[in-house]
Amino acid sequence: MNTKKIIVLSGLMLFFLSLSSFKIQSDFSANLISVEDQEGLIVYATFDGKEDYGYNFITKDRDGEEQTLTFQKVEDAVLASFDLNGDTLIGTKFKITFNRDLKFSKDEDGMDDEDETNTIIKLEKL
Repeated sequence: MNTKKIIVLSGLMLFFLSLSSFKIQSDFSANLISVEDQEGLIVYATFDGKEDYGYNFITKDRDGEEQTLTFQKVEDAVLASFDLNGDTLIGTKFKITFNRDLKFSKDEDGMDDEDETNTIIKLEKL
């Protein structure tokens, strides 16, 4: 008799757990949609100045080594708020939201060529 109760209870528990796992999965899918709505990539970096080829920022990679990120374009609204063409903001830390545009083509030798353009769309001083 006790064995029968244990088997029935075990079956009910498995049934309940399987139903609850469907609900968890649907909640997970809802969170993915909100992540897809985010506009742009985000990086935290220190302004290093402007060159002819773009605006340079220094950040650290996962190994703690410094990397230079170059942004070829900056939205006009960002430039209206921050003078990235001058030297006054060099050394300032920012939260940078940007878009990356990758274009692939073949060069004269038939080799794949990749052209990357990074555009700052939002800048926040830290």
